[in-house]
Amino acid sequence: MRTEDVLATVATGLWCWDNAAGAVTLDAEARRLLALPEHAPLTEGVIRARFHAVDWLEFRSLLALSGAEGTLGELRMRVVDERGGTLRTVRLRAKPVEGGTDHLMVGTIEEIAEAMEGTSTARMPIVADWHRNREAFLLDAGRALAEAHSTSEVLRVAAGLSMPGFEPSGLAVFVGEGSRVRVIGHHGYAPGEAEPFLEQPLDAAYPAAEVIRTGRAVYLPAPEDYRRRFPDAYRKVAHFGRTSWAFLPLINAGRTIGAWMAGFSVPVAFTPDERSVLTTVARMLAQALGRASVTESERELSVGLQRSMLPTVQPGIPGMTVAARYVPTGGGLEVGGDWYDMIPLPNGKIALVIGDVQGHDVRAAGLMGQLRIALRAYASEGHHPDAVLSRASRFLAGINDSGDAGDEQRFATCLYIEVCPSSGLLVIARAGHPDPAIRLSDGTLLVRPTAGGLPLGIIPDTDYPTTRIVLEPGETMLVFTDGLVETGGHDLESGMARLRQTVEGHALDVDGDLEKLADALVQAVHGPPSHYTTGPLIDRREDDIALLLLRRTVPAGAPEGAEPGALPHPPRRTVMAIAQAEPERIAQARQQIRELMHDWPDPDQTDSAVLMVSEMVTNVLVHTDGDALLIAEISGERGTRCVRVDVADASDELPHRRHPGEMASSGRGLVLMELLAGSWGVDPRGEGKNIWFELYEAAAGVEAQFEGVT
Repeated sequence: MRTEDVLATVATGLWCWDNAAGAVTLDAEARRLLALPEHAPLTEGVIRARFHAVDWLEFRSLLALSGAEGTLGELRMRVVDERGGTLRTVRLRAKPVEGGTDHLMVGTIEEIAEAMEGTSTARMPIVADWHRNREAFLLDAGRALAEAHSTSEVLRVAAGLSMPGFEPSGLAVFVGEGSRVRVIGHHGYAPGEAEPFLEQPLDAAYPAAEVIRTGRAVYLPAPEDYRRRFPDAYRKVAHFGRTSWAFLPLINAGRTIGAWMAGFSVPVAFTPDERSVLTTVARMLAQALGRASVTESERELSVGLQRSMLPTVQPGIPGMTVAARYVPTGGGLEVGGDWYDMIPLPNGKIALVIGDVQGHDVRAAGLMGQLRIALRAYASEGHHPDAVLSRASRFLAGINDSGDAGDEQRFATCLYIEVCPSSGLLVIARAGHPDPAIRLSDGTLLVRPTAGGLPLGIIPDTDYPTTRIVLEPGETMLVFTDGLVETGGHDLESGMARLRQTVEGHALDVDGDLEKLADALVQAVHGPPSHYTTGPLIDRREDDIALLLLRRTVPAGAPEGAEPGALPHPPRRTVMAIAQAEPERIAQARQQIRELMHDWPDPDQTDSAVLMVSEMVTNVLVHTDGDALLIAEISGERGTRCVRVDVADASDELPHRRHPGEMASSGRGLVLMELLAGSWGVDPRGEGKNIWFELYEAAAGVEAQFEGVT
């Protein structure tokens, strides 16, 4: 015997409740107990109308508690008819689906002879609690309308409203637009049935049009009333079989914005209590529609500002691909001070610009628009990157010094990159902005330290030194605002670690994959695009994000079988210039070597390379009058790789071995090279010299094997 047959024998019905979708499933016995026709549509509103409103609130609390605790809940509830009279009392059990989500519940329903002491049925006789019933319904409807944030959500809530004791069988919302009355949402009509009422003249002899014209409600308790007052309109609605209608004005901020119609298939007298319920719902509905209209207007303004201020990247750059993203914060107008731009230059090159104006308000967005236009104008005149930023800083400082700025002066960070598509040469000027990062051909991400100056707008005349980097074929440059890294409790260091994990775990192996990498970077910060509950998946849009990706593609003559944008075992290389006046960049050089050797198997060799680089660069700055040029490269297949570091300077004086005493503070550089390097040397050049060393991955494996034997 089937389980369904057994349950039907003992008069027990089955039900399933999907709280997320608002869908209800009942078997035949459950429909009988709730006095629902066999093929009646099942929605939350229909089911709610079959229960006493006070019991319904307890039922929603039961669902929430059982879903949160994963336990079986039980409740006695009163089933009522269309007029609010009690039909029977039922026992309802609920439990979340095992292994499912907390918003999917199943249970049973069975009739009981009488209510037990202490249950809601015994506490609240249904004959005497119309006011409590009404209050419970209005609280539930008010909560649902307050949570609706768009017009479509408000209309969905309105379609599910079921009055206490008199459930509407048809609902419609009308708005007045100029000389027309238009339906923006309806419920209870088959496809095409509402066509004659979707749009009418404002002076039409129709109840909704009269309500919008006069601002007064129209109650039609019987078909005769409808036929007498609106004979032409009644001929169009008579076939729906309804017996009572209520048309109420939707008034927001003292202005009638539309009308709400509730039609009933059972006679309704529209007593003072019933009219009070309908009037209160109409007021809440009007306020919800007003809030939704404001929200949608702000969103439309936000989207318009974004589209006007943020350009699209230029497609079809020879030998390069570009991707860009702008993601605003989660609140307000969703516009802020972050921006990016791509500017064609008179010399045939292109300029990539990314920046961040202080703040996340309308003023920041306005300054961002002004500054972006100024940068574009200076770049289009053909100025060098440092001159472009100097002029932009003077421009922003002038705005701050003017009376329009008030007491709140703003500054902006900016990164300006002049790109030569044919050679891959990047000339970078930086104004207080995060350094760019380079994804090498093998997937390794390196932050490239660049020379920079103060943020724009602080000092009118500021120098911005430039840095030259060559983007090799298969490499990708990332430039971004701080919202991409310093979000979710991260600082710059931990945020870069998160960024590095995302980039190095993403393979660029197909055309157009740069767009997928951009999406992955944003998703790593914000989490999934949608979620059902809060908790660990709350909105993490704490700051604006602007992101630009520039990739230099592999030439057409790349070896067959190579990934697009990558060569077999490509060399991993970093280049860095260290000036006499920049001793602090020695620490950046050490960090570059560690990042370059991030997957080197022997940490001792990594420490040795860092120590030797520090010695070599320091000797150049101490013993010569010139600058140092550091070039580090890893080549070969994994297991047999070689790391080579060259430090070049313009001095002709060659290093020589010294014999320092125990207390000497210098003179051990060449001694360290002999002890730590696999091989090393000094190469004289026409002007200056080049000191180099190499470390071998295979030697590290031999040493580890030797230590295991001993």
